[in-house]
Amino acid sequence: MSNTAETTLPYEECRGVLRVYSDGSIVRSPKPSFDVPVHDDGSVAWKDVVFDHTNQLHLRLYKPAAAKSKLPIFYYIHGGGFCIGSRAWPNCQNYCFQLALSLQAVIVSPDYRLAPEHRLPAAIDDGFTAVKWLQAQAVSEEPDTWLTDVADFGNVFISGDSAGGNIAHNLAVQIGAGSPELAPVRVKGYVFLAPFFGGTILSNSEAEGPKEAFLNWELIDRFWRLSIPIGENTDHPLVNPFGPYSRSLEEVPFDPILVVVGGSDLLKDRAEDYAKRLKGWGNKIEYVEFEGKQHGFFTIDPNSEAAKELMLIVKRFITENSS
Repeated sequence: MSNTAETTLPYEECRGVLRVYSDGSIVRSPKPSFDVPVHDDGSVAWKDVVFDHTNQLHLRLYKPAAAKSKLPIFYYIHGGGFCIGSRAWPNCQNYCFQLALSLQAVIVSPDYRLAPEHRLPAAIDDGFTAVKWLQAQAVSEEPDTWLTDVADFGNVFISGDSAGGNIAHNLAVQIGAGSPELAPVRVKGYVFLAPFFGGTILSNSEAEGPKEAFLNWELIDRFWRLSIPIGENTDHPLVNPFGPYSRSLEEVPFDPILVVVGGSDLLKDRAEDYAKRLKGWGNKIEYVEFEGKQHGFFTIDPNSEAAKELMLIVKRFITENSS
């Protein structure tokens, strides 16, 4: 990722794939942060589709290769602090293979514009565009039968990992309970996997989290500084759902939500507070904490017992909230 004109300048780095230099120049590596083998054994069919021609954004579709009946649709929005990540990174692809087989679902894994080139709300806007793409498929007179032959458009779940979990939350607020403006698409629930929320007042888990954590405070702070709008702070409404400038969520009805976090994740306290508040306001919220687990435990080691348990929890959540 070298650039001879810039290597003498100070820079900030994110997971070895993004450097932002002091003069504002940006260098991205074409390599993923998690360079692991792709485990594609043919049991899951997949393909890429452009969902936003203006911004040249793609999504990756997955389905069990043997699928013959209608399956629920499960969005998986990748993480990366709004600054890094891709549907094409091998850790993301491997997890989507597992999701498709374990959940017996059609998986939709969209990309979105990344900061600092595209600061918030770009990623939120792109997430909504990816959902509107599904609606367009559902009503198309010339549908893509690869998708429509097996997709149950009335049984959609939107999940997100870390920054993707933040996107999923903001989509839940924007779309609203019952998803009336997406008909015939019907969102039945949301899954937030260690959602990336923030605020100017640090939570205990943020303030006391170990420096050696996979997602430590230094990196959390860097991601926010690179992704929030210039001149704003982490009480921005898209960052802090309960901040001083945020819309009150007390009167907002939500579809069912599953919130999952690792017990040793610096984001734990915010995820737990989010779940408690929404549940206290009468929403159907399930909160699951995996004791001792770090941020991203389920994609870092997708074959671990905790990751397998999480998959069963997600599958049960889908079954309980499906048509």
